[in-house]
Amino acid sequence: MRPVHTALAVLVAAVWGFNFVVIEIGLGHFPPLLLSALRFLVAALPAVFFVGRPKTAWKWIIAVGVALGVAKFGLLFTGMAAGMPAGLSSLVLQVQSVFTAVLASLVLHERPGPVRVAGMAVALAGIAVAAVDGGTSGPVLGFTLVVAAAACWGVSNVLTRKASPPDALNFMVWVCTVPVLPLFALSLLLEGPERDLAALRGLDWSGVAVIAYVAWVSTVFGFGAWNHLLKRYPASSVAPFSLLVPVFGMSSAALVLGESVSGLRWVAALLLVGGVGMTSLAPARAGTRTKGAEGGATAGATSAAAAVSAGSPPAAAAASPAP
Repeated sequence: MRPVHTALAVLVAAVWGFNFVVIEIGLGHFPPLLLSALRFLVAALPAVFFVGRPKTAWKWIIAVGVALGVAKFGLLFTGMAAGMPAGLSSLVLQVQSVFTAVLASLVLHERPGPVRVAGMAVALAGIAVAAVDGGTSGPVLGFTLVVAAAACWGVSNVLTRKASPPDALNFMVWVCTVPVLPLFALSLLLEGPERDLAALRGLDWSGVAVIAYVAWVSTVFGFGAWNHLLKRYPASSVAPFSLLVPVFGMSSAALVLGESVSGLRWVAALLLVGGVGMTSLAPARAGTRTKGAEGGATAGATSAAAAVSAGSPPAAAAASPAP
């Protein structure tokens, strides 16, 4: 990669890593489900008026929108609101690559090779270490919700690969429209209209900045830049930069929020990042559903799903770690 594009890839990883800090700050202004709904609303508008009509079947747009937008982000934001630290969240969320690989083997008939299986084992060991650290420094419920969010992300990755959208940007903009109303409805039901109205009435410049960052900087800029790199270079060249996301997430949380990083957390980070790298970057053995051209086409589709996440990008063709 050219130096300018290498710098761009690192910048995107930094933007996505810092996104967890911004979410943590945003949760001080908004209830979690309301913040997630506002994020998708602002990300979808006005972009939806410029990308044209959907180029993928609505069943896939709705399915990915529910799995990624409603389930994944609803659980992530709620888990962080329940006390899960921003840095640890950025790390634990990367276990989605393991869920993606397992689901891909079941649904897409991608047979994981020995390196990928070993990577999944290493990543799960990292989650176990993170769970021990989280059990001593954070709430079990928040940790569990973030792991569940990672599982939902894996579901959305597999759904996106099944959809194989011809236009990733068009697909993801329309996906962003799906979670808005369900998240608003869930917020009204679970968080209460009084709490939502109080948050909206108390909106100040810092709250506006949070929404602008998670919607436009992390989602629009991050996805646009990442997709630009994937169009110029092979996924295997771009994907490793996604492993920097938890590094930036943990370091920025320590610097900005004052979160402590224990020795156990660093061990968990090394295991998780190493395992995710092995799982994501090792080639899958072709099965009955995954062959040459189809695998190349679905790589871009999975990259699209990842970019809409809370701050991590796609790790590879078979697993994508995101806004």
